[in-house]
Parts: sequence; structure tokens; C-alpha cells
Amino acid sequence: MDTVKEHSAHTGREGLLALLEEEQRKSGYVSEKFIAGLAQSLELPIGELYGVATFYSFLSIRPLARNIIRICKSIPCYLKNSVMIIEAVEGQLGIRPGESTSDGRFSLELTNCIGACDKAPAMLINSDVHGNLTPEKIAQILKSYK
Repeated sequence: MDTVKEHSAHTGREGLLALLEEEQRKSGYVSEKFIAGLAQSLELPIGELYGVATFYSFLSIRPLARNIIRICKSIPCYLKNSVMIIEAVEGQLGIRPGESTSDGRFSLELTNCIGACDKAPAMLINSDVHGNLTPEKIAQILKSYK
């Protein structure tokens, strides 16, 4: 909540995304409590803040694990077999998109683009791009993350 107080001079929508990103970096997600406080501070409808927080795939309104796996769900990646990546990750970790492993090691998220079309099929783990994937490569990559 300190972030909300520190930035109460920002009124309106100008600094909204920056404030949400800052909270994501600091806390690992954007909590309901933070959104409510920020909405009040900026005098904006809470629904508008939820809309922004849920629109951007790199913001989360729930706690995520240490390592966030993002897989593109757009048509170009689908045509390059992104379904294989999803199925391989699900099989290796026992989770589905939108879930986290019970040990807090991995979260699996689907997103619209990871910017790795030239390496498809690809996935992003944290800020690391892994491309030209096969199920075997995926298993090796996942083992390298603590």
C-alpha cells in the first residue's frame, strides 16, 4: 500500500500501468487489496483497474511460482505445434495452464505472444526464451530451473 500512497500525486490513468508493474515486481502479483487501494487513490473505478491488470499477460492478480512458463496461444505458434509444448509441460509438471506446482517451483500461463515466432515452437520461462522445442528438450530445460 505504500506504493499507492507514494504515488497518490498521480491522478487519473497516466501512471496506472507503471504502478501495476511496480507492484508486480515488488510482490510477485497485483493483489485485490492493492487494486482497491490504488482505485481509491486514483479515483478510478475498481473494475477499470481489474481490466488493466487482467488485460496484460505479464501482470497477474494471483501469486505465481518462482518460475513462470509462458506459452504463446496465437495462431502462428499453434500452427508451429504449440499444443505439443503445452502437453509436454503438463505431462512433466502435472499442471494445466493457469495452475502452479504444489512446491511453488513453476506456474504455467498461456499468453498471446512471447516474441519468439522465429524459434517456434517456443516457450518463455521467466525472461529466458527457449525455442525449436521438442518434448525431450522441454524435459531437460525444466530440470535446469530450481
